[in-house]
Amino acid sequence: MEMALFFIAACMCAMSPVQTLSSPNITDLAFKNMDFAMNLYRKISSFHDENIFLSPLSISSAFATLSLASDGVTREEILRGLNLEQLEQVADREFIAKLFQNLLDKITQEGSLRLDQGTALFVAPEFDIEKTFTDQIKKWFNADIDNVNFTDTKASINVMNEYIKKRTGNKVSEMITTLDASTKLMLINTIFFQGEWQMPFDSNYTENRPFYINSYNIVQVPMMYKLDRFYTTEDVPLGAKVLKLPYKEGFAMLILLPNPGMDYTLIDDEINVERFRSWVKKLQKTKLEVKMPKLQMEQSYSLHHLLPHMGVVSIFRNSANLTKLTKERGLKVSEVLHTAVITVDETGTTAAAATRAGITAFSLPMPFVINRPFFFFIYHEDTTSLLFMGRVIDPTKK
Repeated sequence: MEMALFFIAACMCAMSPVQTLSSPNITDLAFKNMDFAMNLYRKISSFHDENIFLSPLSISSAFATLSLASDGVTREEILRGLNLEQLEQVADREFIAKLFQNLLDKITQEGSLRLDQGTALFVAPEFDIEKTFTDQIKKWFNADIDNVNFTDTKASINVMNEYIKKRTGNKVSEMITTLDASTKLMLINTIFFQGEWQMPFDSNYTENRPFYINSYNIVQVPMMYKLDRFYTTEDVPLGAKVLKLPYKEGFAMLILLPNPGMDYTLIDDEINVERFRSWVKKLQKTKLEVKMPKLQMEQSYSLHHLLPHMGVVSIFRNSANLTKLTKERGLKVSEVLHTAVITVDETGTTAAAATRAGITAFSLPMPFVINRPFFFFIYHEDTTSLLFMGRVIDPTKK
């Protein structure tokens, strides 16, 4: 009898290529994960001209878990599709999992910032999982493993939605609405990030301002305001400006704002990891008047429709090789759902008071007005690891 494996990734946010990798480290993993993120982003953007928001770290972590369950062509496709193939160590199947653990440990060690990454495996009581796989995901991903009677679909949905709700700070509450009673295993990956601005916006200055979706569509949005010294740069060949908005504890949002009249769809194809890192290196501090719209978005993607276009194919077919997970045959991944939620508002800490003192009134600040479609990236500064990325075409659409 054919059995179906469902995987769900949920995430929430509150607010030179390496040719030879003899001894890959977390910097190499962060680079490869960002490259995968840009490829997946372009695949999504090729289907529509709407808002985009996703967590490549959440998706990569989940499929790294599945790579431990797979073998043969299925494993090769996962590693190639996620751009992790060069990190593979033939003598150590767990090497990539170790890199993910080291990277996540590095990212989550920041004291006062909340960043939770979690993996859970819900298994039918009669389903026999290989102990080696169970030990691996507990060791490298600190995964939760629980038995669920999937034939009672209503109860199973409640249990798993409750888990997702708890791990995402109540932001993703009803991700699973339907469930096939023949399901034998559900893999869920979550990531929750809540960061406070180093230099918070003052809500007293927030007011409705126009946002130009295009030449014909203009919407009114709550626009935040901040006068301070920010890190910024310009990508002249691309026709866009870059702004860094730092969070506390070593995280930042990088905003890419196309110049007026520049078609953002042309920039879609030019965003890549080398360009991102060049922006970060060229940032210089200057006094700016920043105006930015408040955001609240929730985006969902059926990755089982997207990843085959990136070479990850067999895991979704009856020929899937998941023999490292179970010796039973006929198991495949039927569904990969990714839901991401983000809220960006004025919230921050009083740490900005000292920075504000550096502002003088003798020179006029440059304006950085985010009132047209833009791109944003939330990353860990020390490792340049990309947690979230998105595109805002219409900030009024959640």
